[in-house]
Amino acid sequence: MLFFTGGFVAVPMALAGIRYSSMLYVPDIEPGLALKSLSRFADVIAVTTNQSQKFFKKKVFETGYPLRADLALWDRSTAHRHLSISSGLPVLLIFGGSKGARSINTTVLSSLRELLARFEIIHLSGELDWPLVKHNREQLPMELAARYHALPYLHDMGSALAAADLVISRAGASALGEYPLFGLPAVLVPYPHAWRYQKVNADYLTRRGAAIILEDQALKVELFDTLNVLLENPNKLKAMRAAMFELSHPRAAEKIASKLIELAGA
Repeated sequence: MLFFTGGFVAVPMALAGIRYSSMLYVPDIEPGLALKSLSRFADVIAVTTNQSQKFFKKKVFETGYPLRADLALWDRSTAHRHLSISSGLPVLLIFGGSKGARSINTTVLSSLRELLARFEIIHLSGELDWPLVKHNREQLPMELAARYHALPYLHDMGSALAAADLVISRAGASALGEYPLFGLPAVLVPYPHAWRYQKVNADYLTRRGAAIILEDQALKVELFDTLNVLLENPNKLKAMRAAMFELSHPRAAEKIASKLIELAGA
């Protein structure tokens, strides 16, 4: 029994195990070339959303995006206590993935004081830009620094997701699972220097009213105004929150596991 996903590193494994039952999982909506190629060997193709069907000749099995069980343990009040959030302002999560996103980080830092006048901020910068972020935090007056929760990385990611009212981030596959679980409205900035899968993910969430897309090159000009428009339209944020929550698949990992057990038995 084989279960595989990912890029070209999965190809040798799939070929070596061709005589065994197998499941291919596609986390992003549009698969890369490796996953498209591997799909011919899979008995079952599990996908995050049924929008992936058009990329495959075989019928897909929609599961949602599998999430760590500990994410669901967080609620807003517990998360606020854990992160020492207490200003009463809306909470903005800024997140560029485990390595960070330089364009997002530098844009936020260029308007940091203006943003902190309107939001309490959780900023997960990634290790590469952490020295710059740390330096900017140290230059803030005490009252602003108290509501700027900047970290290079956060192991308890569920706390940040549960605490936030709005997130700015890239549009990797986890955005299709983590943000819906918490009903978290998103301003998505697809990574522009790779395959278009992040743009496809962001388009999917935007078409459903759960997110807004900003192009990377437009960040410096449009981000602050976009956030202000959302902040001044609570009904818009409420509608985005509801739309995002409707896309949630909290039992995705269980569905995948059940199908794997079924295949193994077969």
